[in-house]
Amino acid sequence: MSFTEALEPTAESLWDAIVDHPMVAQLGEGTLDEDPFRYWVRQDYVYLVEYSRVFALGAAKAPDLRRLGTFAELLESTVNTEMDLHRKYAAEFGVSEQELEATEPSPTTRAYTDFLVRTASIGTFGDLVAALLPCMWGFNATARRLDARGRPNHEGYAAWIDMYAGEEFTELTEWCLDLMDDVAADASDGTRERYRDLFVLSGRYEYRFWDAAWREEEWEVAV
Repeated sequence: MSFTEALEPTAESLWDAIVDHPMVAQLGEGTLDEDPFRYWVRQDYVYLVEYSRVFALGAAKAPDLRRLGTFAELLESTVNTEMDLHRKYAAEFGVSEQELEATEPSPTTRAYTDFLVRTASIGTFGDLVAALLPCMWGFNATARRLDARGRPNHEGYAAWIDMYAGEEFTELTEWCLDLMDDVAADASDGTRERYRDLFVLSGRYEYRFWDAAWREEEWEVAV
């Protein structure tokens, strides 16, 4: 059994919780109020900036030229293509580029991205992959589940499902799953357990990212 196959029961419980969250469930139904989704769009832009740093660190820590090249391509694609698409998508919800750039990270966004960048900075290449995996796997699994329930009438929410359930993102997810299995194949039991712990923590942050948008989370102490 591969490492990610062994992870599946844990992953499924995480994806179940995410899909059952009212933010995600209502997105899939097309009934979600747009205000929390606009919040999500703004916070996801902040997330993408830090996500790009993780790809840069992945390229720096890659054990071979092939993987270095893949992470470099992902960095370039995220910074120069995905973020531009995100700006255009945000504009469809009335969120300007200026608003995106001015967005302050929420407590959850700050905690999640600090965890990712810290893991990528001081951990091993395998640690980085384990922490990165829930973002790709979770979005793909969530979108595919929502897609199986039927597309929402809301055009913007249907576009979100199309993107993350689509062939291109599914292939990226499969690449990350294969990479995790390759990295974990010769790892010790202790190292594999550390990978699992990082995966779970990152997956929990994925849930909290949705929940923070649902609550439109702010810092309790204003200054």
